[in-house]
Amino acid sequence: MTAKPGRNLLLLLAAATIVLALYNNLLARRALAARPPGRFVHVRGTKLHFLEAGRGQPLLLLHGNGASAEDFTTSGIFGRAAARYRVLSFDRPGFGLSPRPARIRPWAAGAQADLIHDAAAKLGIEPYLVVGHSWGAAVALEMARRYPRSVAGVVVVAGYHYPPPRLALAIAALPAIPLVGMVLRHAILPSLVRLNWRWAMEKIFHPAVVATPFASMTRGLASRPSQLRSISAESFLMLASALLPNRRYADIAIPVGIVAGAGDQLFDAKAEALRLHAEIDHSLVDIVRDAGHMVHQSKPQAVMAMIDKIDALASVAAPVSETSIRLSGP
Repeated sequence: MTAKPGRNLLLLLAAATIVLALYNNLLARRALAARPPGRFVHVRGTKLHFLEAGRGQPLLLLHGNGASAEDFTTSGIFGRAAARYRVLSFDRPGFGLSPRPARIRPWAAGAQADLIHDAAAKLGIEPYLVVGHSWGAAVALEMARRYPRSVAGVVVVAGYHYPPPRLALAIAALPAIPLVGMVLRHAILPSLVRLNWRWAMEKIFHPAVVATPFASMTRGLASRPSQLRSISAESFLMLASALLPNRRYADIAIPVGIVAGAGDQLFDAKAEALRLHAEIDHSLVDIVRDAGHMVHQSKPQAVMAMIDKIDALASVAAPVSETSIRLSGP
């Protein structure tokens, strides 16, 4: 009996899916093997990978959605800051070498804030400064809210502080769906990410040029199936936050530095920064010209300047004027 054409097509698609999944997993292992070695801290039933350098006031660096601890090494911030701070750049849960165990709890910003604070405590670090980029900014602000005695000051970079519902968030969250999402993450999306990588980099860096070290380092990591799951999960969490808006920051009483790129194409980062600045009394804001969402990559000196200012304010615990707005650039 001759097999039906439809059955042959299904078998062919299944075989192609398996081959693609095996190939993508091979590339994922190679991407991890190329990373510089760091350290692990075991806490709350999981572990966090981090890079460490320098001495002085502890400074924790938290990357955005889709990136890793190397985001801050490729930007130069890690090395510059290590000249005067004890710098720890973390892989947040599900990124780089840090796992994201689903059995523990949803990894919302608050859960990640608890985890990273406990990791710092286990390492004997207190008080400390925190810098968070993009999604990492939400974690940094939660740390400031929950642990004001441990967090000396916070710098948020290109933060999405008041997210409205957007179709792009819903689409980005699709790979988190069970079964269908698993096929997408292992067989289809890694290749699409690699094919569209240049376009994605140009969008997040615009109007600045793409930083080649970051683009090269992150391409392999961001296309890993496990990291794609984390990216989609954080997109879903942001969508949930947008649909149930309850974010308030007025209760944050420590110094907060706010940095945003004036040309950010992902959202109106300038408006988000100014709104957050108006809500937090002890805050400074810097809207950086000729920079987009990756302002810390394009203008690392602006972020370093803000870190130093917040460190100085934290050391004297002095109020910051709400009118301290500056526009960087020539």
